[in-house]
Amino acid sequence: MSVKIIGAGLAGCEAAWQLAECGIPVELFEMKPTMMSPAHASVDFAELVCSNSLRSSELSNAVGLLKEEMRRLGSLIIRAADETKIAAGGALAVDRVRFSEYITKQIMRHPLITVRSGEATEIPEGRVIIATGPLTSDAFADKIAKMLGNTEFLSFFDAAAPIVTYDSIDMEHAYMASRYGKGDADYINCPMDLDQYTAFTAELTTAETAHIHGFEKSLIFEGCMPIEIMAGRGADTMRFGPLKPVGLLNPRNGKVPHAVVQLRRDNAEGTLYNLVGFQTHLKFSEQKRIFSMIYALRDAEFVRYGVMHRNTYLNSPKLLDRYYRLISDLRISFAGQITGVEGYVESASSGLLVGLELSRELLGKPHIDFPKETAIGALALYISGGSVSDFQPMNVNFGLIEPLGFRVRGKKEKNLAISARSLDIIDGYGKQR
Repeated sequence: MSVKIIGAGLAGCEAAWQLAECGIPVELFEMKPTMMSPAHASVDFAELVCSNSLRSSELSNAVGLLKEEMRRLGSLIIRAADETKIAAGGALAVDRVRFSEYITKQIMRHPLITVRSGEATEIPEGRVIIATGPLTSDAFADKIAKMLGNTEFLSFFDAAAPIVTYDSIDMEHAYMASRYGKGDADYINCPMDLDQYTAFTAELTTAETAHIHGFEKSLIFEGCMPIEIMAGRGADTMRFGPLKPVGLLNPRNGKVPHAVVQLRRDNAEGTLYNLVGFQTHLKFSEQKRIFSMIYALRDAEFVRYGVMHRNTYLNSPKLLDRYYRLISDLRISFAGQITGVEGYVESASSGLLVGLELSRELLGKPHIDFPKETAIGALALYISGGSVSDFQPMNVNFGLIEPLGFRVRGKKEKNLAISARSLDIIDGYGKQR
């Protein structure tokens, strides 16, 4: 029996890979290049839209643990990230073009994966994984909504940050550094004094935003908040967020600036940099005008402006089980951000879990049942947790994972102990595969 997967994003590609590697034939349906969403620019699979960072690599961070679990479980997405990584301090950031190209080539070459191009407008018969992501087409979203009784869809707005060319950044007024001394000095830092920051904030709060078409709700997800919304929440809100100057001593004067705009490398060549945390819904002309107020970017060449798009997700605690299967119809599974997991790594992890669990089911083997002591299991159990009343998209965090049951002095040490326990469990599973 073949499995049909709708969507070749991070989750869909990961699920397809896991199934195929276990000997299960897969038909992978992808609407690109026939149809492109407003946020997509590439025809390749697993395109990274919002950022090129997969966040922290450290095992004292929950997303670092999740990545290591996936690495040990044979994740295609993490292997692609490792193969295409670029310097980013303590984070795992990738050359987004090479990352997507790598995954596309691996998927296209696999003898058990058949790619079908074109928009899916119907839910296929048989075993199906819906991994259409937060940018699900209107036609297919309508099909899902009708299947669920039209009441179980939620949505919020997500936004992508602008990208500038390195050559257009004034490095005489910027400097290389990473916060907290983690990793090498991989970020470009654009300092602001009090007057510059105050003027910048004022312009952001009065700037003209783009008109929203066809969006039924104007909700903002806190984890990917547009910079202009953040500026409107208080004079120092940005300084406690993406413009936090802590640990970014300016080598030219030996002082910590009032605020710092950080830029992260967006490709391996280092010719493109994105403005960290600068997701925005401002009109393009306003982005050029206001972001050029950052002194080191006053002559910046913007090769991509920030865009805003609708993210659609399920009310998963009412709909899905721990295997991301639809409780009302177990032949259908969901994976990726449409389930309410938030973040690239989390999205891919759901695809990995779905692929592994479904493959075992089809092969007549018992489910793995990743426990709450693991990051991949804890995230799935949160998503399917019926006790969640006000469901919101969730990043992986140590609060989701089962506590140790004994006291460890220090937060970092405790998190490392949780990670060590988790990886012992994952390694034990790996020996049984």
